[in-house]
Amino acid sequence: MKDRFTGRPAIVTGAGLGIGRAIALRLHEEGALVLAVDKNPDVLAALPQSGRIRTLVADVTDADAPAAIVAACLEAFGSIRVLVNNAGLGNAPAFHETTEADYEKWMGVNLTSTFRLTRAAFDALLASKGVVLNIASTLGVQGYRRQAVYSTAKAGVIGLTRNLAADYGGAGLRVNAIAPGIIATPQTAARLHTARFYATIVGTTPMGRPGLPEEIAGAAAFLCSDDAGFVNGHVLAVDGGQTSSAYVSDAMVQCWTDAHPDAD
Repeated sequence: MKDRFTGRPAIVTGAGLGIGRAIALRLHEEGALVLAVDKNPDVLAALPQSGRIRTLVADVTDADAPAAIVAACLEAFGSIRVLVNNAGLGNAPAFHETTEADYEKWMGVNLTSTFRLTRAAFDALLASKGVVLNIASTLGVQGYRRQAVYSTAKAGVIGLTRNLAADYGGAGLRVNAIAPGIIATPQTAARLHTARFYATIVGTTPMGRPGLPEEIAGAAAFLCSDDAGFVNGHVLAVDGGQTSSAYVSDAMVQCWTDAHPDAD
């Protein structure tokens, strides 16, 4: 494993489970000093015990959370070199069922917290010529049924990523995003065990399987490292090819064959 982050302080939100945990562990494995942030103390307690991992229990949607997170990282490690805005919330209601409270909830976790924490860490990131990595979603790249407010929020994350890259790249700050497809995490386990969801989502992914959190973490480590020193404002889809191809699954081919038995 490369030591690309030796001595570099990194903040990872939503670091207790799934993608966030995998990213925090990968950065730590490569030498980073990691502040792992999550609102659930139990999942933070399950992280490896290390002098290079500090934990902070915080809900990123709280008004005082950005300042508290930044202060904790500066107190523990003296600077901020990497900020990974990973905390998020999926499974949004359909547009016609979305209440005002729903809108505030999904926008708050997925977009507003990303904006506010990046703003709070901005001076420290500029001083270190650091990196911001936002975890967006393929649902922010293309439309998807029953996910209006989630897709809106993740599209906003993508817009924020590109705007910050354009504004501050000249000052040495790089800002990129990853748009994961369907990833096997504790949060998606129930859906992945539903035959229809698996057939329609995983079945239309060219690689024919869900991604792993570690595969997102590998992409994250690249984008946050000096190996990606000239990558700025990029949104990297890590989705098994789902958004980059018009993939026809075997089940869809069979449906067509059954409907046209006499076709050549």
